[in-house]
Amino acid sequence: MQIDAVVLLLCVWLIGAAGRSAPQRGHKLETYKQSRIRRETNMVQGGTHKSGSPIFRRSPDMTKSPMTKSEQLLRIDDHDFTMRPAFGGPPIPVGVDVQVESLDTISEVDMDFTMTLYLRHYWKDERLSFPSTNNQSMTFDSRLVKKIWVPDIFFVHSKRSFIHDTTTDNVMLRVYPDGNVLYSLRVTVTAMCNMDLSRFPLDTQTCSLEIESYAYTDDDLMLYWKKGNESLNTDDRISLSQFLIQKFHTTTKLAFYSSTGWYNRLYIHFTLRRHIFFFLLQTYFPATLMVMLSWVSFWIDRRAVPARVPLGITTVLTMSTIITGVNASMPRVSYIKAVDIYLWVSFVFVFLSVIEYAAVNYLTTVQERRERKLRERLPCTCGIANPDEDIMMTTGYSDMDQNTTGNYGMPENGGRQERMLAQFTIADSQTPRQVKSSRGYVNIWIDTHAIDKYSRVIFPGAYTLFNIIYWSIYS
Repeated sequence: MQIDAVVLLLCVWLIGAAGRSAPQRGHKLETYKQSRIRRETNMVQGGTHKSGSPIFRRSPDMTKSPMTKSEQLLRIDDHDFTMRPAFGGPPIPVGVDVQVESLDTISEVDMDFTMTLYLRHYWKDERLSFPSTNNQSMTFDSRLVKKIWVPDIFFVHSKRSFIHDTTTDNVMLRVYPDGNVLYSLRVTVTAMCNMDLSRFPLDTQTCSLEIESYAYTDDDLMLYWKKGNESLNTDDRISLSQFLIQKFHTTTKLAFYSSTGWYNRLYIHFTLRRHIFFFLLQTYFPATLMVMLSWVSFWIDRRAVPARVPLGITTVLTMSTIITGVNASMPRVSYIKAVDIYLWVSFVFVFLSVIEYAAVNYLTTVQERRERKLRERLPCTCGIANPDEDIMMTTGYSDMDQNTTGNYGMPENGGRQERMLAQFTIADSQTPRQVKSSRGYVNIWIDTHAIDKYSRVIFPGAYTLFNIIYWSIYS
């Protein structure tokens, strides 16, 4: 019993001790909360008086600001830049000047050219004016160009064009305090050039690059060359492999579209003259040599068929190869070019030299057949008279050696013609006792070689005359 009483007293004492400590603990927790709230309040209030605190006050991120200082100065958000300057008033004048950096390629097959240039625009937009004490301009890159109004210039009849972007977009915007704007960009454009190749390769071509506003008619935008012909500048180092650049010049015209109206259009004209030396070496000289080579057959024995026939065929095939090579690098135009005239006339001369030998060979064969038939009808006594024969023929050759009688038509000195003299003795068969004979002489001319002789003069003379006429017309 005593033990139970002791345990009971101990439990009562523990409960009493716990009841006394509970309010103290709650007081301590409340004090901690109050002190924490008071400390945080003091820190915030202290932060308002302490500038530059790295913990409780952060510096603003200027990269995430919706408007930079330059845009604030130009008052970008105060105006509607989707409209042109002075909308509703007179057309805004936009001056243009161009500096040609290079002429890259001129293609006759595609009939186009590629040009790299600096295109500069000048206009005044009072919405971009800003106060300045030193009257200095501000220069920007392409990021500001997207936020303001710029002329919508494009290249008429262009096939491809792009703005250079290495290492950044090659765009420059310069704004002056009074609102004048300079907008410059570096562009490479491939545009169409209608070429007349009727005098190729002795031709002169004039190509044009046309600049125009896409949306604004002449009632809204007046496009003009800022300094006339002086608005176009070229680099003195510009050169082309096939052309000589003779001159650049500018013009201005109005272009009319039936659905939209009239537009100002600026033209950059440049005249190109083709270098002829390359084509002389690659086309004209080989063709001329092939024609002259075909004339060699006129001095070869007409009976040397293996020599003359391959020579004629070789020259014809070579001329065909030259013509094919020239036409492979040219557009398929529906008219005759100057080089076609020269090559086809040369081809005709080469072809006629082959036909000439065919004619000589044929006439020689016909002549030999006639002689063979004549010998069969008139038995030859080789100059020995036979009184027993009713008809006898004695033959003699003038201006020839008897050992060369087989080569009909081949004169010894090149200027004489062969002649065969046949002497006939005709006896009267009705008076056998008394031979009444009469002698007659027949001259047979063998001159089929005269075609070769005349060809030696006619072919070179005619070709020389053709060259004189050709070069006097096209050069």
